[in-house]
Amino acid sequence: MLKVGYIGLGLMGKSIARNILKAGFPLVIHNRSRAAVDELVAEGATAASSPSEVASHVDAVFTNLPDTPDVESVVLGKNGIIEGAHDGLIYVDNSTIKPASARMIAEKLKAKNVFALDAPVSGGDIGARNGTLTIMVGGEAPALERVMPIFLAMGKTVTHVGDAGAGQVAKAANQIMVAAQMVAMGELLVFSKKAGVDPRKVVDAIKGGAAQCWTLDVKPPRLFDGNRNPGFKAHMQLKDLRIVMETAQEYGIPISSTIENTKLFQQMIDAGMGELDNSAVVGVIEKLAGVGILD
Repeated sequence: MLKVGYIGLGLMGKSIARNILKAGFPLVIHNRSRAAVDELVAEGATAASSPSEVASHVDAVFTNLPDTPDVESVVLGKNGIIEGAHDGLIYVDNSTIKPASARMIAEKLKAKNVFALDAPVSGGDIGARNGTLTIMVGGEAPALERVMPIFLAMGKTVTHVGDAGAGQVAKAANQIMVAAQMVAMGELLVFSKKAGVDPRKVVDAIKGGAAQCWTLDVKPPRLFDGNRNPGFKAHMQLKDLRIVMETAQEYGIPISSTIENTKLFQQMIDAGMGELDNSAVVGVIEKLAGVGILD
């Protein structure tokens, strides 16, 4: 059985690491803050003092970090994964970062005889806890085949999208759709309320038709209960949209609706709502309309 390392034990990373541990894989972990490390050590994991130490002791090392600079530092920086790399090591990144950076990291690791897979995930904190994540993978097929048993401990759908960076392109595309759904849902709820119709009944009326989607199935009940806690934090949604914007600019891709959705999430963060769920973008629309969906 492969020995696994996991670096980055945040909202999703800790749950993913726990599921890997529950599946029976020996697990070595590292995190900047100690509480999550202590929690998983109590469940059977082993702590390491640096990313390089993790890499030196495992067959496959995963990262789950906030943004592109964090991943580049942990992989390529001082005491980084590359310093503990050994022939045949497989590096897997569950973070959402720029596709160009994923390709650059893969090239630098290849020179050290290390395989790299960019494998961002979708499904939020609930999917991470339940082991039902969707995993989109870029990189070489033999490396994916070798770590597939680990992926199956994390998620229910694993798709090999293409070469290095392809997983990150797929995740960026995913975030285009997620942002659009969150904004559209917020608009339809506020639209209904201000037009004098119960938004709960509107959701019931439309969610079985052409408007049906995961967002409409899952998010309205939480919002109607007054629950805007994450899930998936709004400031992370904005970070992902910035990756979309930068990649679109790099390739000359028109993304007019995503530009407008990004502005709404920026307004949300500017209003101090960055720690709320991404569905709480409805709060920006409520403010603009002068009505709350629970009024």
